[in-house]
Amino acid sequence: MPHRLISLLAACPLCLAATAGLTRQADASSGTFNVLTINVGGIATSPIPDLDGHDKTRDAEYIGKKISEYAYSIVNVQEDFNYHKTIYEHDTHPFRTATSGGSLIGSGLNTLSNYDWASFTRVSWDQCGNGLADDCMIKRGFTLMRVRIAEGVCIDMINFRTSSGVPNDLVTRQANIKQLADFINVNSAGNAVIVFGDTRTSYTRSRDNVTLFTTQNGLTDAWWQITKGDSPTDGTRVMECPEGIPDNINCEVGEKVFYRGSRVLNLNSTEFFYDTSRFLSPREELLTDSNPVRVEFTYTLKDELRQSSLHGGSHGTWFNDLTSIPSNSALLFIILRGANRLDSITFAHTSGQVFTHGGSGGKRHSLYMATSDEYLVSAILCWGKKDEHTRIFYAQVTTNKGNTVQAGKKTNDCVIINAPSGYSMVGTYGQAGAEVDQLGFIYARTVSLYNQLKCRVSLTLSGPIVCGYHQQKRLT
Repeated sequence: MPHRLISLLAACPLCLAATAGLTRQADASSGTFNVLTINVGGIATSPIPDLDGHDKTRDAEYIGKKISEYAYSIVNVQEDFNYHKTIYEHDTHPFRTATSGGSLIGSGLNTLSNYDWASFTRVSWDQCGNGLADDCMIKRGFTLMRVRIAEGVCIDMINFRTSSGVPNDLVTRQANIKQLADFINVNSAGNAVIVFGDTRTSYTRSRDNVTLFTTQNGLTDAWWQITKGDSPTDGTRVMECPEGIPDNINCEVGEKVFYRGSRVLNLNSTEFFYDTSRFLSPREELLTDSNPVRVEFTYTLKDELRQSSLHGGSHGTWFNDLTSIPSNSALLFIILRGANRLDSITFAHTSGQVFTHGGSGGKRHSLYMATSDEYLVSAILCWGKKDEHTRIFYAQVTTNKGNTVQAGKKTNDCVIINAPSGYSMVGTYGQAGAEVDQLGFIYARTVSLYNQLKCRVSLTLSGPIVCGYHQQKRLT
């Protein structure tokens, strides 16, 4: 069954540099941040306050204030339905997702962040549970947010809540986890990823398949890493946390945080917390019946490969040359195709690999690296609207020798992208269909071919690239 795409938004001022005119970018090679996942219990259980023991509007007010007070970097909330407005009124995070609706309309998934994002997608589960009557009425699922922490540091952050935790929903939860794991394989290929939400699972239950995130997606469970140290397996006996405030982090809850780095980013969890004691009312009452989970992260950019931020719109199919690009290969040529917009982009390497993204329309414009010490150092990208979708309208790349190639038409929204010192542009990542919708560049350490390169190259790409033996050395 195909995934049911609820919405696809491009909220781009930082990761997409969507300010008018031409902008330049800064970078940061290392840093820290934290994430919090919290089920805010936002389904109204009684129209009369305190009839069920809680005034949920008041609880939502306290939750919003606590989220701001402790200055969490990125907060994923679940069950954010009827009291969403109250939480937002008392929160001060600069970037927040728009609600998808109340308990019979929306998914209850929202994110509050100190960082902007390149794209945001809501996807509903293919299969809903039958354990509770409301489980199929509520459009549960997951969200994907491509968050820009700093220049060249974009992390896919996923919020989700699986089917309700009753025995009849075990099969449904398995399907939910499998759907999300498959989605990550395709739509987060090559990316650093943090998955944090309400799994409704336990390692003790052998039929729960939450370990798919580790075995299929290469993610690490931050709780298991800190408390156990080895790789988790389904059916492992662990102690579930009792009601109330946990005494320590050795017990397990359904709220979990999984993560991985990438070929450009070292990402590590350093501390894990149950922040239940932070979310208490002035009367010392729990504001949620779940345990909020916080994880502290550090990151550093790797040396061999780097990447720029993304620019454009979040439409089309995801691609990422990081999954197979060689870190020590030099660029042979680049082809840009375009007319009114950028139709496609091609990078060909001395390794024989060719990376093409986009369609076959437009006019071809080629740039061959004329000498062994020529390489790409900068680019200009411009974007605009076509059929209500933001797309790349113009691209120009320039070598260290001053040679350029361009395609498409300029707009008023453009960005200059410069490779870091000692690096050159060797690939791309983003989203594309018949045209290029979103684009960023991949950098590698600059190399020179100091033996004569013997290659036969077909610029029409109708024939193979055949390269003889050559040696490479770094210029820096």
